[in-house]
Amino acid sequence: MFVLVLGLVLFLGVHSERIVAPGFREAFIARRGDNAWKGLYSLLSLLGIVLVVWGYGLARLDPVVIYSPPVWMRHISLVLLMPVFVLIVSAYAPGHIKAKAKHPMLAAVKLWAFAHLLANGTLADVLLFGSFLAWAVVDRISLKRRPASKPGHEVKGQPNWANDVIALVVGATIYVAFLLFLHEWLIGVSPLA
Repeated sequence: MFVLVLGLVLFLGVHSERIVAPGFREAFIARRGDNAWKGLYSLLSLLGIVLVVWGYGLARLDPVVIYSPPVWMRHISLVLLMPVFVLIVSAYAPGHIKAKAKHPMLAAVKLWAFAHLLANGTLADVLLFGSFLAWAVVDRISLKRRPASKPGHEVKGQPNWANDVIALVVGATIYVAFLLFLHEWLIGVSPLA
């Protein structure tokens, strides 16, 4: 469990920089440059996610059950997960979905984590998905309190319907792929079992 917790602290800690130390990034970039920041951020994020995956795998070998969700909760979880990939794609293909969701990546993380908490009840699941859910909620609250985006970061023009279609088609395709084979191949558990 230590490896999982270490990975979560590292990965979510790096992604919480603007929450807990808003000026740190700018100060670091001013001293060492943007490439140094991107390199360090990427390296720590990668190390964190590797530790999370490894730690979660280790924890699944000797699971500690906290609660046993009823089977019907898995069905609710599958429904809640439908928009997750659409939201993720819409974060990179700005359209009406992104405009309405405001922060589609955070919305996707919240839905993903909540849905997994409904369907899974081991200590490792609660730590992993509960941590991501708590982080996404705190990050969303912090975004509301941050100053508006710097010039050049805003979406230019009207939201693009074509990007919404792309987000829907690509997101739905990825969802179906995860449902049918990717989740079992990557995670070792079929969501349809």
